[in-house]
Amino acid sequence: MSKDRASADDIQTIAPENRNVPTDAAPTAAAEAGSIDISFSPGLTSFLATHDIALGFTSYQTGRLYLIGHGPDEKLALHEAVYPQAMGLTGDASRIYLGTLTQIVRMENVLSPGQRANQVHDKIYVPRNLQTTGNVDIHEIGIQDNGKIIFVNTRFNCLCEPSLTHSFKPIWKPDFISQLVAEDRCHLNGLAMVDGKPKYVSAVSRSDVVNGWREHRNDGGLIIDVDSNAILAEGLSMPHSPRFHDGRVWLLNSGTGELGWLDPDDRSFVPLAFFPGFLRGLAFHKDHAFVTLSKPRKGDFEGLALDNRLKEKDSEAWCGVQIVSQSSGEVAQWLRFEGAITELFDICVLPGVQNPITLGPNSVEIRDFLTIEPPIISDPVDPAAAGSEIR
Repeated sequence: MSKDRASADDIQTIAPENRNVPTDAAPTAAAEAGSIDISFSPGLTSFLATHDIALGFTSYQTGRLYLIGHGPDEKLALHEAVYPQAMGLTGDASRIYLGTLTQIVRMENVLSPGQRANQVHDKIYVPRNLQTTGNVDIHEIGIQDNGKIIFVNTRFNCLCEPSLTHSFKPIWKPDFISQLVAEDRCHLNGLAMVDGKPKYVSAVSRSDVVNGWREHRNDGGLIIDVDSNAILAEGLSMPHSPRFHDGRVWLLNSGTGELGWLDPDDRSFVPLAFFPGFLRGLAFHKDHAFVTLSKPRKGDFEGLALDNRLKEKDSEAWCGVQIVSQSSGEVAQWLRFEGAITELFDICVLPGVQNPITLGPNSVEIRDFLTIEPPIISDPVDPAAAGSEIR
């Protein structure tokens, strides 16, 4: 595994980037997050360039969406935008979806292929739709094969779609949840999509009373098959972020600090790697796993097996991102935060993206950043065939 602290030789300088800070608005906890120090592995920039990817990840603690890419100067490029309680995240080269305190945000890339902003940025993700849900504690987000958003509504213990008229439209809940009430009974938190459909979810317990999951943090966690409602695995410690990749159901057993998969024969958890931190947020790209680490929060995240594992390894807890080999579990690259930020949540890989930025909804730039969709102009055609095709 990587070192717990970066030496001076390991620390590189991140290229200066425009950081969107809200103006003419009331100060918020997110806007006043404080100073943050960042260090990263020497090969991270070349890793992103070689794999032709950028990364997005969130911190609900500081209310930030972070985008990490590689600039033309071969330096790591960091961009951040302020979103209150930024949590669930999914995206690609065209679009990013983000769950916040009260909304689901859809951001669209407005640059055409080959276009560059300020001669360096190949993607500009602009918020074009903010769907208000109210505070339902949105965790992970998926996009269904019909294009509809689905999200984990942790406060109401269910999977939901956005509603045109209401806060949300519930579409599934675990069998053991007797009613939809704002009580966060089982702490439903993670969602795995398979072929454009919700397939697996994670929960901290099968409790059906208000905040009952808090009494079962060490060994009450489970993975549920959405189609059959079958319990695929039990006895987990605060599991998060189930993912289906390369024929396996992967997950983060956060209470033990481990990434692993479910054995299909006995449904046991098979650990691949230990990480020095509380884990939430998992993504895959080819043969690498991307994991977000947080420093354990006082209260609900104390008294777990992770505490003893950290003591055994004489390690301090991290806040950051580690990229590991899917086959060996060895750390390939890492990025670490120190200072005001101590918790991260979700992460996504943006294939085919080099140096992205996004505009925060309250940023100075978004006020005057105006783009016009070009009109559709058809090519000259035979009058007899007019109207048969629009190009």
